[in-house]
Amino acid sequence: MRKFLSGNEAFAEGVRLARPQVISAYPITPQTTVVEALASMVEDGSLACEYLHVESEHTALSAAIGASATGARTFTATSSQGLLYMAECLTYASGGRFPIVMMNANRALALPWNIYGDQRDSLSLLDHGWIQVYAENNQEALDLALMAYAVAEDPRVSLPVMVNVDGFALTHTYESPPPMRPTPSCRLTARPTSSISRTP
Repeated sequence: MRKFLSGNEAFAEGVRLARPQVISAYPITPQTTVVEALASMVEDGSLACEYLHVESEHTALSAAIGASATGARTFTATSSQGLLYMAECLTYASGGRFPIVMMNANRALALPWNIYGDQRDSLSLLDHGWIQVYAENNQEALDLALMAYAVAEDPRVSLPVMVNVDGFALTHTYESPPPMRPTPSCRLTARPTSSISRTP
């Protein structure tokens, strides 16, 4: 059955299919509905993982680094000023070769204070060692959520991946991507070194 999903909801569905073991979340517009959707999935049991609601974007990436260092598959998300607040941690993640996946909902930077669609947030951090990819539509948002883990966790790569989704133009626009069903050919397995497990 096809679902009518926003770009954020499509991305969250892709993350659910990738089965991260730790999600560190801090809300910021227009990314908030991604971590809200993932929180609902954890609550209803369709995603078994540790969900950490932290006090800042800096802490969100710091927690992802710590979890990834133990071997856990990790996810976090941010946007605009939040990404800049994470900047100090970006090089720690890439220098440590931690295969973290982060969604960035592209949004203009301050000043003036605004929430316009703009890619200056991610483009200003191109030299921080992260692989950056950009979704063109909601189907790509879902697909890139899955592909980001496959690339990041490949031992030949072992780098964090930032998936960029245009704020509002994609994050809050609805489309109907085809349903995803896990199959042996597209199934991602848990990172073999993980010692993180969700307790019932």
